[in-house]
Amino acid sequence: MSDFSPAPGLSPWQRTAAGAGLLGADGSIAATIFAEMSALAARTGAINLGQGFPDEDGPVEVLEAARAAIAEGVNQYPPGLGHAVLREAIAAHQAHWYGLGFDAASEVLVTAGATEALAATVLAFVDRGDEVVTFEPYYDAYAALIARAGGVHRTVPLHWVSEEQADGGASWRVDLDELRRAVTDRTRLVIVNSPHNPTGAVFDDEVLTTIVELAERHDALIVTDEVYEHLAFDAPHRPIATLPGARERTISISSGGKTFSTTGWKVGWLTAPAPLVTAVLAVKQYLTYVNGAPFQPAIATGLGLPDAFFTGAAAALAAKRDVLSAGLEQAGFAVARPQAGYFVVADATPLGFSDAAELCRRLPELAGVVGVPVSAFVHADRHDASRSLVRFAFCKRMPVLEEASARLAALGPR
Repeated sequence: MSDFSPAPGLSPWQRTAAGAGLLGADGSIAATIFAEMSALAARTGAINLGQGFPDEDGPVEVLEAARAAIAEGVNQYPPGLGHAVLREAIAAHQAHWYGLGFDAASEVLVTAGATEALAATVLAFVDRGDEVVTFEPYYDAYAALIARAGGVHRTVPLHWVSEEQADGGASWRVDLDELRRAVTDRTRLVIVNSPHNPTGAVFDDEVLTTIVELAERHDALIVTDEVYEHLAFDAPHRPIATLPGARERTISISSGGKTFSTTGWKVGWLTAPAPLVTAVLAVKQYLTYVNGAPFQPAIATGLGLPDAFFTGAAAALAAKRDVLSAGLEQAGFAVARPQAGYFVVADATPLGFSDAAELCRRLPELAGVVGVPVSAFVHADRHDASRSLVRFAFCKRMPVLEEASARLAALGPR
């Protein structure tokens, strides 16, 4: 478990950069590892498995709905809460898939992607000194947003466990005692990212139930990041809001970008009890105000697609996971096969590399592939725990993954 609070005297932008681990000792700001690795891939011609975006378009029905909306003049500001057609589709989606009832007029808010929903939520509820608990590794925006709000970021580590799988693979485990120690009366928010980025882990009912119990005990809000909800491979996604006692204190966040391969559209949303939506909207309306007018009815079309689309998308992605994982295992990496999402995490130690950041900078030369070190997703005092771990994206076309897998397999142990 680790805590991070920016040093006193920093300006707001410096706090943000420090939270994300991008502020140098001299006050300079560094590029993100994602920008660095993408630039490296472009410069060397390596296959870019560093950044998590698909390289093919989503369903034709969704794309055509956006074109139609533009042609029909849906090009001006939508309502502050979002177009009614999308809010109604989100409410229907929550009811259909999870049995969660939400009023589209007061309990649904459309945002500029899930990241804006997270930003508006953190800024709405976190004041100086308030604690926010996340699991670690974590999506890098969490740390930056908590720091910008003046909060204290407390993390609960996901432990890499290599003994649990008979095939020699690895998995991730939450220590419930560490979780219980992290949540206190000072906790304002518990951010739950399941399915999880970057590990691909899915939290089981014991972990979810413990989070709800702790939030009730300490009067904290639960904020979920569920952008990979329809990309779970082994079992259907279970939102924490479906657990007894959770709905009234949970802000559930998701988006259409990952599900429909439209990450550049930046259409996200949150569902929550009306008073919580009102509080978030009070901040959100002064961030982007509104966004993506013609894309909102298009995402509504996507949410209304038959169930077979969603199950098929997960199955197709699972096959891609298996291709890339096999190449990594053939190369000698220890691999934690993800249960969901876009990414697989691999340990480079068996190949003779103890520093994943160094390996990632050399991978274009060694294998013609780019990944991202998992140390980019942890605080500095936790770097040792993730020092040899690399995240690779498998949300690419199958021929690209087959070529990347073959290149990686040729690495072999050193």
